[in-house]
Amino acid sequence: MTDPSRASRRRVAHGQHWWFGLVTLLLGLVLTLTPAPAERPPEGRSVQQAMAAQAAPDLAARIKALGRGFDGRVGIAIRDIDEGWTVAFDGDNKYPQQSVSKLWVALAALQAVDQGKMALTDTVVIHKDDLSIFHQPLRKYVGENGYPVTVVELIRGAIAQSDNAANDVLVGHVGGQSAVQANLDHHRLKGVWASPPEKVMQTQIAGLDWKPEYSFEHTFWTERDTLSPEARSVNLDEYLQDPYDAATPVGIATALARLKRGELLSPASTNLLLKIMGETETGPSRLPAGLAPGWTLAHKTGTGQVWGAVATGFNDVGVMTAPDGHSYAVAVMIAQTRRPVPERQDLMVAVARAVVAHHDKEAVR
Repeated sequence: MTDPSRASRRRVAHGQHWWFGLVTLLLGLVLTLTPAPAERPPEGRSVQQAMAAQAAPDLAARIKALGRGFDGRVGIAIRDIDEGWTVAFDGDNKYPQQSVSKLWVALAALQAVDQGKMALTDTVVIHKDDLSIFHQPLRKYVGENGYPVTVVELIRGAIAQSDNAANDVLVGHVGGQSAVQANLDHHRLKGVWASPPEKVMQTQIAGLDWKPEYSFEHTFWTERDTLSPEARSVNLDEYLQDPYDAATPVGIATALARLKRGELLSPASTNLLLKIMGETETGPSRLPAGLAPGWTLAHKTGTGQVWGAVATGFNDVGVMTAPDGHSYAVAVMIAQTRRPVPERQDLMVAVARAVVAHHDKEAVR
């Protein structure tokens, strides 16, 4: 004999299965007939660039035209520090920083100051075997007993004068290249990497190993000239393909924006670094020459080696501030070109003027 309650349960279950099947069928039809939603925009920098295309179409178009029109490999990035969008041309590929990398050494030193690990007034004695290569104004002061300098003097020399000796001594004082990289990682700065000391990097680019005697007279140039043209070309090409001091234009612009917003250092250290960058003596015909009256620029230049007609690592990066206080982080990086110096400078001037023109246009809206 069949249990009535059991039969009832079977009828209910059967009804539930039928209803579930109907719902599933209808849902499938709805999903089939409903148009697919628009593709979600990609995350990260591409979103910023999409924002820029809407927020600053004039600037985006101008930067694209400047990048395409230059005879050489160039990367450009402009970040509106207040609004957050970024305009870029080849902004996510690696470029040689050259002396732009001194910014991150100064950042590591000031981070150590903020943490109480060192003081701006700490004295470091520079000896002859601490000297570097190429541009190093400190060299003339270093005698047999060395030359004492403070940490803040090293920072000012490395940034404002682009002194290679000041930079290399500061690298050692903060704990080496690995310590500089660790600080970049701590702040989650993407697209920017710490560089070897200038004396190590510049000799490697030429295909040589560092020797202390390269700091004096023309010893380095004499030995470099003994290398075959083929060797020089191969060594330079290897460096340009995978720079020891790599950074992306967007990475640098983002880092500068965060510096300006006070996200990397204490207020005192932030103001100090930007002030020193504003005192930069190098590259007056680069970005600074494109400023309009009332605008200011805190910047750092970089200039690489030249082999034959090929110039490398010709850079200028910084923070442009309008008279109304609105700021933009700008990076112009020329990896390699055969164009003369005035044309390289003209590109940077044009980028700075494009920023000014965009800002002025927005200000009257």
